[in-house]
Amino acid sequence: MSSLSISFPAYNEAANIGAAIEDAVRVASGLTDDWEVIVVDDGSADQTADVVHEYAARYPQVRLIEHAVNQGYGAAVYDGLVAGSKDWAFFTDSDLQFVLDDLAQLWAVREQGDLIIGYRAPRRDPFIRKLNGFGWTWLTNVLFGYVSRDVDCAFKLIRREVVNTIAPRVGSRGATLSAEFLARAKRQGYRFIEVPVTHRPRVAGSQTGAKLHVILRAFREMLLFRLQMWRE
Repeated sequence: MSSLSISFPAYNEAANIGAAIEDAVRVASGLTDDWEVIVVDDGSADQTADVVHEYAARYPQVRLIEHAVNQGYGAAVYDGLVAGSKDWAFFTDSDLQFVLDDLAQLWAVREQGDLIIGYRAPRRDPFIRKLNGFGWTWLTNVLFGYVSRDVDCAFKLIRREVVNTIAPRVGSRGATLSAEFLARAKRQGYRFIEVPVTHRPRVAGSQTGAKLHVILRAFREMLLFRLQMWRE
């Protein structure tokens, strides 16, 4: 039976991370006997790390990676992916907007692909975030060819071989991480499967993706990556 790593990027998610870990433990235990849960605390100013430590004391499969300072969402996703040791790497957000039970749908078709990626059906975010997401996905597919209908959907199951092959070549550590990872995986000929997943409104914590400096960093990384791909 395949083994599974579940990772969560987390920034000031003390109100959500405990429930996220509980969901991960329950769902992973129902899919395989060999699993782990990794939380990457990206320099949180709240008690996120303390909550994770409490759950790690209860579940030996749970472990914490801490960034001394906030490095950004992409860096937290990246470190969670590469820190895993299991056959399959799955990551999702720790804000409880996704229903982790939907992982079973991705798990069921894993042998048919190398990257099993979710898309929000529908996306339950404020209008401006949905508009930004639509534009970002459109831009990615224009620049690199079609990779996904929802590039930044944080619900992806990736074969460990793909992580080990692609991750060392990924330079993005901001919001462009998923776009670069998918574009590089497509160029290498890996198989993609898209699966609709449930998305819920955020009820606790705060979102950071719509901040101007995050958007500007994303476009800068996207431009640099596109130039790099033309040279390769």
